[in-house]
Amino acid sequence: QVQLEESGGGSVQAGGSLRLSCGASETTSNSACMAWFRQAPGKEREGVAFISTDDRRTQYADSVKGRFIISQDNAKNMVYLQMNPLKPGDTAMYYCTERRSPFGTFCPRTVGFYNYWGQGTQVTVSS
Repeated sequence: QVQLEESGGGSVQAGGSLRLSCGASETTSNSACMAWFRQAPGKEREGVAFISTDDRRTQYADSVKGRFIISQDNAKNMVYLQMNPLKPGDTAMYYCTERRSPFGTFCPRTVGFYNYWGQGTQVTVSS
């Protein structure tokens, strides 16, 4: 059972930045995809950033493209999400997740295709 732990959330003003970190209990080099999802109150959990472990290919939701950057450090079993500039609409609980088995050319963007989840870290952006 892989354990994931997020950190780095907080409260910032619009235009500010945060860097989320996700530590994995097992080597991330064995995963197919790592991703960040978020869930705002009353809304469904949505994928925002994805990275393929083998070729480091990244994908982003349209709402964060150009503002968020996902990266992975297999030597440290860490995944990061750099967010800048932040908007009030980015306010949500952010979750790190991992998929172990290969999916295809691109990482899946839906919740059901991921095997392990962290507890989440809260990001609050004020206007």
